Amino acid sequence: MSPYLAEFLGTTLLIIFGNGVVANVLLSRTKGHNSGWIVVTAGWGLAVFVGVFCAQPFSGAHLNPAVTLAMAVAGQMPPGQVAGYMLAQMLGGILGGALVFFFYREHFKASPDAETKRACFCTTPNIRQLPQAFFCEVLGTFALVLPVFLMTQATVQLPDASGTPQSAVIGLGTLGALPVGLLVFAIGLSLGGPTGYAINPARDLGPRLAHAFLPVPGKGSNDWGYAWVPVVAPMLGGLLAAGVHLLLR
Repeated sequence: MSPYLAEFLGTTLLIIFGNGVVANVLLSRTKGHNSGWIVVTAGWGLAVFVGVFCAQPFSGAHLNPAVTLAMAVAGQMPPGQVAGYMLAQMLGGILGGALVFFFYREHFKASPDAETKRACFCTTPNIRQLPQAFFCEVLGTFALVLPVFLMTQATVQLPDASGTPQSAVIGLGTLGALPVGLLVFAIGLSLGGPTGYAINPARDLGPRLAHAFLPVPGKGSNDWGYAWVPVVAPMLGGLLAAGVHLLLR
């Protein structure tokens, strides 16, 4: 599988499971209606685990333009692949958002509130102070990307054929997919309250675009006035994490 296809499919899976749990909790007459923030954050953590586990052998499982930019700045991927990765991630975000809509279509019809429907696609701050929201997204993404750098360098001791322990890099796949999923779970629990923790431009802008063109019953604004925050702020957070990583090496 090409790395671009892996990023596309991995991000699609990320959004299916991540936005899917939001829709299950928020939309009317679902089995998970009103099951709460813990369910949302756990669902997003598992969504990241699934996406990373599936994409890692082929692309490194960035699934996030902020991660891709940070990896490029840190010299851990060829610069020529950056645009292709980001495009694949954004397209995966759009497709994932669209599939969640069609899966929950009858529940979108049954839900009266336009903001609730939009929340199943993208984020918005509960208190609309854009500088504060920008800071929260920068810090949340920094708290994601810096540990990802450290996780990709983590090793475990595994025996070779003779039984001698050898160091093996965990990376973000197999064993490493679980820690990064738990990391996103922790970010949601601790830092997700103010903005809904986009921490990923493809996770927010991709489904937001899907919300814009899909025939969502009774939908309201796409909130383009806020849409730049969960794009620009995570990219800045990723750059800051890359800078700290380079200083620590």
